Amino acid sequence: MRGALTTPKVKHHAALLDPVKVGELLRAIDGYGGKIETRIALQLAPHVYLRSGELRNGEWCEIDFEAKVWRVPGERTKIRVPHAVPLSTQAITLLKGLKALDNPGTFLFPANKTFLKPICENTLNIALRRLGFTNEEMTSHGFRSIASTLLNESGLWHPDAIERSLAHRERDSVGAAYHRGPHWDERVRMAQWWSDYLCKLRDGAEIIRPMFGT
Repeated sequence: MRGALTTPKVKHHAALLDPVKVGELLRAIDGYGGKIETRIALQLAPHVYLRSGELRNGEWCEIDFEAKVWRVPGERTKIRVPHAVPLSTQAITLLKGLKALDNPGTFLFPANKTFLKPICENTLNIALRRLGFTNEEMTSHGFRSIASTLLNESGLWHPDAIERSLAHRERDSVGAAYHRGPHWDERVRMAQWWSDYLCKLRDGAEIIRPMFGT
């Protein structure tokens, strides 16, 4: 059987995992001088850590400002079930700023030449290159790795809550759609804690020290 089976290649997305470097990244993003919508997309990405396609294809009908939830429909998720994202105060503020631009169309981040399509898959990576981060240092998908690594290292949150926030284990499609599935309350608290922590990193303050086993 040797040679009959092939091992799938695992694609690792570059990400800055040192908290100090993450702070530098966040400060650089805040100073992005390109299109405002692109800057907001980069600012929002670390707070919601959706997959790149889920973020850039987001539509306003998915955002519930009152409930503070972003509901990604199943047809746009990797695992093909709905995924609910609790929105922190910081994420809501960014989305309201984006809404105030009053762009026509349904997409949060419309393309440059038409509001009928979202930004292309390379837009955020090109913006990161403009900010001076190489493809080996940081990609738009890397925001998920940052969240996964630092949330786990904090030792404050149940691993299953982190996994569900990354849409790795949303087996109950009904629960996912109505965002009241397992660990939802913890995920709401975690979302706000995470955004607060990102702000501290951006400001050059508190750094997480791993708390494994707590």
